[in-house]
Amino acid sequence: MKRSVLTRYRVMAYVTAVMLLVLCTCMVFKYGFDQGEDVTFMVSQAHGVLYIIYLIFAFDLGSKAKWPFGRLLWILLSGTIPFAAFFVERKVTRDVEPLLADAAPVAVKA
Repeated sequence: MKRSVLTRYRVMAYVTAVMLLVLCTCMVFKYGFDQGEDVTFMVSQAHGVLYIIYLIFAFDLGSKAKWPFGRLLWILLSGTIPFAAFFVERKVTRDVEPLLADAAPVAVKA
């Protein structure tokens, strides 16, 4: 497996997690203080698009790492739970790193 597969997943995991926290903050302002309805709409749309990209990259990583369906489902859903994606990303990175080391190219001496 290429390192870029893991890198794409990690970037989108962080972006999705941060956008979800921003969305939660916007929702507090919208429903708690009756302000920021337009901002909340824009942030929710952006989070939705970014979450779809996250799903694609997480599914790609999971299929290449040959994860069972239950684990893949948990990783896919972690983008919808505030703070979960940060912890899941760290665990996924630790689990996938050995797979990357096995696929490292061998240097050939000329």
